[in-house]
Amino acid sequence: MRAIAISLACIFAASAIWAQQPAPTKTYASAADVAALLAKAKADHKEGQPIVAETILQLAPYRANMEYRSSVGPASVHEKEAELFYVIDGSATLMTGGKLENEKRTNAENLTGTGIEGGHSQAVAKGDFVIVPENTPHWFSAINGTIVLMSLHVPRSQ
Repeated sequence: MRAIAISLACIFAASAIWAQQPAPTKTYASAADVAALLAKAKADHKEGQPIVAETILQLAPYRANMEYRSSVGPASVHEKEAELFYVIDGSATLMTGGKLENEKRTNAENLTGTGIEGGHSQAVAKGDFVIVPENTPHWFSAINGTIVLMSLHVPRSQ
C-alpha cells in the first residue's frame, strides 16, 4: 500500500513539473502539415461548435493557430495582444471596433461578448491579411460556409 502511495505521489509530482514546462518549439509547417491539421479540425468539429483551433507553429511567446470556423462565434477583445489573421480559405465578414455586447471577462487579459454594437464591417476572403490592434473588439459576424484562418497573437512589448 505504501509503495502504491509513493508511486502515485511521484506520478503526480512528475505531471506537475511537466505541466509547467514551456510548450515545444515548432518553427516549420509544410503545406501537407497544414492540410492534415485542417482534416483533423474538420474531423474533430462537433455540431454547433463555431470554431476548432489547431497549433501550426509555436515559438514562445508566439503561437500561430489554424482556425476552422463553420458558424458565428463570440466576439473578443484581447487587452494586451494584437491579433493577425491570414485567410487560408473561405470568406466571412469581420467586424472590428465598437463595443462588445453582453461583455464577460474570460481571463485576466481577454473579454468576450455575444456580438459588437457599432464598429466597422469588412469582407475577408482567401489570401487576405488583417491585423486587429490590442484592446479592439473583433468578431466574425457572418461566415460564408466555412472559413479557415491562420491567427497569431502578438504580445505588446513591455
